[in-house]
Amino acid sequence: MDNVAARQLMVDQQIRTWEVLDPRVLDVLCTVPRERFVPAAYRELAFADAPIPIGFGQMMLAPKLQGRILQALGIGPDDAVLEVGTGTGYLSACMGLLARETTTLEINAELAATARANISGIADAPVRVENRDACNGAPLGEYDAIAVTGSLPVYDPCFERALRIGGRLFVVVGSAPAMDAVLVRRVDANGWVQESLFETVIAPLVNARAAQRFVF
Repeated sequence: MDNVAARQLMVDQQIRTWEVLDPRVLDVLCTVPRERFVPAAYRELAFADAPIPIGFGQMMLAPKLQGRILQALGIGPDDAVLEVGTGTGYLSACMGLLARETTTLEINAELAATARANISGIADAPVRVENRDACNGAPLGEYDAIAVTGSLPVYDPCFERALRIGGRLFVVVGSAPAMDAVLVRRVDANGWVQESLFETVIAPLVNARAAQRFVF
């Protein structure tokens, strides 16, 4: 099976069946060559329904989860988007095709360099890759949509504060074995609302605040 057919099968059998039905999202997942963003040693798993190791203790999220992230954020062509946790740049490239502009932050310099090279091969995907720690307290800017691709053991409001009014944040909160995927919307200058979407388990964001341990 060629890669184009494999991508279509991935969308039909994994992503659609997980209630991802937004036509713009499905189109971009069929368009971006996921196989180019997977390390060579794992390329045969590019379309598998599973996370993929990308080195440095990091994982590429499963396709259906990436589809749910894109659909939940409802990225429009006039949106400015922030991704926290670039990895190899696959989700960044998808966002780049959906948004007006996309910024993605990657704490690991080698992964950031790999992502820049991967994304450069995708036409019409304006993505800026920055090698920096999103958890160091420095200002993040203002965005219409934010995706945090590592989990937060403890919810950190710094990301919701970077939303413009009307903006949306996707984040996974909690610790294994059950974490909560949450969509946060900024409704006014001082107000946010949260919606629980589904349960999942993903690796924590590097340098995210750890949950407090109780000692008896």
